[in-house]
Amino acid sequence: MKIAVLYSRVRVEEKWLFEALEKRAIPYDRLDDREVALRLSDSSVWTQYDVVIERSLSFKNGLYISQVLNAWGIPTVNMAHVAATCGDKLATSVALQRAGVPQPEVWVAFTPEAALETMERIGYPVVLKPVIGSWGRLLAKINDREAAEAILEHKDVLGSFQHSVFYIQEYIKKPGRDIRSFVIGDRTVCAIYRSSPHWITNTARGGRAEICPVTPELDRISVAAAQAVGGGVIAIDILEDPIRGYLVNEVNHTMEYHSTVPLTGVDIPGMIVDYALSLVPQRV
Repeated sequence: MKIAVLYSRVRVEEKWLFEALEKRAIPYDRLDDREVALRLSDSSVWTQYDVVIERSLSFKNGLYISQVLNAWGIPTVNMAHVAATCGDKLATSVALQRAGVPQPEVWVAFTPEAALETMERIGYPVVLKPVIGSWGRLLAKINDREAAEAILEHKDVLGSFQHSVFYIQEYIKKPGRDIRSFVIGDRTVCAIYRSSPHWITNTARGGRAEICPVTPELDRISVAAAQAVGGGVIAIDILEDPIRGYLVNEVNHTMEYHSTVPLTGVDIPGMIVDYALSLVPQRV
């Protein structure tokens, strides 16, 4: 038995994973994704690993390395198809819609003109997000036409792929907080509230974490969202709508948990290692 942990930077989360592996006396290697080079015709260097835990900060690096490893029959946490879905907000929304998981309304446009016309039609405020991105960065709550025109012009000038797809989301009047739940395998292992006076409540943006009870309803929607994107080790961001109840906002495949573990006492890194080990018999 041997495991690899693929990482970009050794943060608290990765240190805890290393400790969990050492506690279980499982041999493992630490692999910096910036140093990885894959020869597609030769998997011999990698077949020593029974499973790879992917913790890349770079969505690109983690996704493409996982795709090659999965093609060689080496399972990853999470699998490449899960990363591809979770790393793209539109792909996530499509998966949730297909599975019937409640979420805010989403519109997608491909030119600034179509995006502006859509915002005018549905009414302000709306939320504009890049299809690729994390940590609450580059989100915009747009309150009127003037703001919409300015932001759309900026995105058009920036010109990159992630700014040329206009992902428009219904603004939900949440109660000063959202919920992040953690699903490993087929159950919700814990959840936290993330509270902030700002409309963006990510802890990476200063949100305050508190324990959130995992009710049967919260477990049900969290597991359904995780399964919709392919399952594995997943964090679900959930909004509380005053009329519709829980709505899934985003789904994350390489979540952080440095504030959650001390708060809840739940051994998330140990559970990740145990889940990774459960994939070993599936190797082909």
